[in-house]
Amino acid sequence: MILEALAHQYQRLIERDEPGLSPYGYSPEKISYAIVLSADGDPVDVVSLLDTSGKKPVPRRLPVPQLARTVDITAGFLWDKTAYVMGVSATSKRVEREHQAFKELHFAKLRQAKDPGLRALVSFLGKWAPERFQSAPFTPEMIDANFVFRLDGVRGYLHESAEAHQIRMGLLAASEGEVAIAPCLVTGAFGPVSLTHPLIKGVRDAQTSGAAIVSFNLDAACSYGKKQGANAPISAEAAFAYTSVLNYLLRSDPHNRQRLSVGDASVVFWAEAQDADQAQSSEDLLAALLNPDSKSDEGQETEKIRHVMEVVAKGRPLTDLDPKLDEGTRMFVLGLAPNASRLSIRYWLCDTLGDLVQRLRQHAQDLDLEPSPWKTAPSVWRLALATAPSRGDPPKAKADDVPPLLAGELMRAILTGRRYPQSLLTNVVMRMRSDGDISGVRAALCKAVLNRDLRLSHSNVSDKEVPVSLDVHSTHSGYLLGRLFAVLEGAQRLALGGQVNATIRDRYYGSASATPALVFPVLLRNTQNHMSRIRKDKPGAAINIERDIQEVIDKLPGEFPKHLGMQDQGRFAIGYYHQAQARFQKANKTDSTPNDNNDHNDQGGAQ
Repeated sequence: MILEALAHQYQRLIERDEPGLSPYGYSPEKISYAIVLSADGDPVDVVSLLDTSGKKPVPRRLPVPQLARTVDITAGFLWDKTAYVMGVSATSKRVEREHQAFKELHFAKLRQAKDPGLRALVSFLGKWAPERFQSAPFTPEMIDANFVFRLDGVRGYLHESAEAHQIRMGLLAASEGEVAIAPCLVTGAFGPVSLTHPLIKGVRDAQTSGAAIVSFNLDAACSYGKKQGANAPISAEAAFAYTSVLNYLLRSDPHNRQRLSVGDASVVFWAEAQDADQAQSSEDLLAALLNPDSKSDEGQETEKIRHVMEVVAKGRPLTDLDPKLDEGTRMFVLGLAPNASRLSIRYWLCDTLGDLVQRLRQHAQDLDLEPSPWKTAPSVWRLALATAPSRGDPPKAKADDVPPLLAGELMRAILTGRRYPQSLLTNVVMRMRSDGDISGVRAALCKAVLNRDLRLSHSNVSDKEVPVSLDVHSTHSGYLLGRLFAVLEGAQRLALGGQVNATIRDRYYGSASATPALVFPVLLRNTQNHMSRIRKDKPGAAINIERDIQEVIDKLPGEFPKHLGMQDQGRFAIGYYHQAQARFQKANKTDSTPNDNNDHNDQGGAQ
């Protein structure tokens, strides 16, 4: 199913002449120059193909006959670097043998050619001497660059001619050697089986030379005496198709929004639509929802996402957003993770655009907190970072500390609408207890896990739901204790001002959220000392704090709970966040939204 969907996407893109993709047997390579040959094989000019649109010239990517070169000497067909083409190099120590291999390949394959350009190339190689590189039209900066050929007065390159393509197909068939004939698992057509598939590049932390999804290198993985790819028969064309389009989706390009990283997984997605514009619109919408904070124009992106959510929430069709959008468009999401020289499938999803947007809207609703902890809705990767330890001042998390399996399960839950992994709540709660960073994103994750569990368990007890904003009527012990802890911390800050080195959150949050009966009596006694000072300096504030403390305590049962479970500790964090932000808003009425650029602040940390 995965390879079939990729192969179909390759065919659609090829039919649209998508830049960056090549037909079977070809691959986009960095080409710097084209040698213009006369009919007699003399180099009459060298045309620069360098892309000069950026700060400095860079080679242009052109589709040329694919070359699989390792450490052995292997010549490219109708293109290569100067060491092979002209026997000149500033780095190679085997330049003579490389140039000889290039000549032998083309003498063997082109001597009977009828195309004038191919015959001119044979003549060029027959009379070329490396010393001629020292004269015009060649220059020293061309050394070790990649070259293609063109016949003077003819548009197009030699490798693009019909006869060159026919010879190339013969080379591909010969490279397969004696292979099994079997029905392809992707196309169903009988034909030669590809024993080894082209490598896939661009997966985060995988081998830079590339890795494989399908490979059989050990005897233990083989069956019935079959070798390598014959154990899972896939034709050479199908193998080329799925690897080519996957490399295209994984390409490193600042404009490529079909790729994102979540934990150790590299995620790609694409649309199956009637035309290119419809596919592009669907992919752009999904990119905006999955990775909303990837653009610099945060205001524009936030407004776009808000509008999408409003349209979906009201049950209006996506065509109200864009006539090119269709709820029935099929979308594919593939997550790949490195596994030595291979790639493992972290997750795979095939669904309609309408269903995916609905689930992403529900995910945003589950995360919703007031006041909002962010200016731009957090991407999946930003949520995953909240599960890593926060270190430093201001506290920051490192990507390497994100549990890879947890990040994958989080992404799968978002895309499928199923329960968030239970380990997500445990991980976030333990992180808050250990590093004291009670950020808005962490509080939102706690709320999302708790409310989705309640909704999917079909609970009819509405008062158990975690509120979006401060709920002064809630009687849930975990939520009330979190509110009380925030009020006590506020009293400490007001009494000590800038003299405080460490607040009760820094010293007692972990124990107060887990074993309230042991900690809160101590905190309440200490608060009386702070209240004495506040009554002298700010009597009005003292009255408000005492009222808040009494309001919360009156809703608690007779005694503080001896222990809070993991779900109650999650509610504790949400109650703390709500109460701390309410205090923050009172102190800063002119700025009701926390600073999104700071993942942590003194009032509970908005992220």
